[in-house]
Amino acid sequence: MGTLRIAKERTAGGVMFVMTAVSLLLVVVMGAGLYLKSAPIFEDHSLWELLTASEWRPFKNRFGFFPFIMGTVWVTGFALLLALPVSLLTAVCLTEYARSWVKRWVYPALDILAALPSVIYGVWGTLLVVPWISERLAPHFVEYSSGYTVLAGGIVLSVMILPLLVSLFVELFSTVPQELRDASKALGATRWQTTKKVVLRKSLPGIFAAVVLAVSRALGETIAVLMVCGNLPEVPRSLLEACYPIPALIANNYGEMLSLPLYEAALMFAALILFVVVLVFNLLSRIILYRIKRISA
Repeated sequence: MGTLRIAKERTAGGVMFVMTAVSLLLVVVMGAGLYLKSAPIFEDHSLWELLTASEWRPFKNRFGFFPFIMGTVWVTGFALLLALPVSLLTAVCLTEYARSWVKRWVYPALDILAALPSVIYGVWGTLLVVPWISERLAPHFVEYSSGYTVLAGGIVLSVMILPLLVSLFVELFSTVPQELRDASKALGATRWQTTKKVVLRKSLPGIFAAVVLAVSRALGETIAVLMVCGNLPEVPRSLLEACYPIPALIANNYGEMLSLPLYEAALMFAALILFVVVLVFNLLSRIILYRIKRISA
């Protein structure tokens, strides 16, 4: 029996190691494939030129990705700015203050929002958010705006990542031992002081990891943002200007790439940029998360 148990443990360990290696190998293969597909564009353009140039004229062999990079940063950053405080306070309310009947209604609603296809959010943004910006908000700040702006993309994207963040935060706060809350209250702390000093502080590494996950999803979101951001290849200077994120660039132009020699390579390079950004962002976040855990310990 002892020999059989050891054999099972070794087999299970070997299978898990193989699965882990396959997962890592898949990431390497994806990165290598994107690089090989985008390699032809490096024969005519340097990496620095591609990343810093602002002119996008494929028919003239000019591929400047800076407007698309900035469009992605604007939309993702603004969406996170909107969604993070709302989701954090919502999760605190649900775990620390809400009654049980409120949770029974809110949790299924969050699941439904998280399961909706992104095109539904895009239609909602096109029919409601864009007209509201164009008719109600933009006239007070600019002479003309179609409503297809960074603001519209950020609002739609923030609503999309909101259920994910709330669900992750609720799970995090629920894992904080009740004994810590009771000890804090026994020392005379109020409920809010307990939440701030115990629950949030104990959950800080998990909060950071949840934000990284939400940003990674937001960076790759395509259809919903494509429908409301305006798709103008210029660097946005305000929230009421149109933008053109990298995922929208790939989705809009992939069917036209066969007509130009470097078009496919340019779009594959756009995908490579997105791949590298998400990969580097996750690696840096893991390093920061590890240091936060060490400090907290």
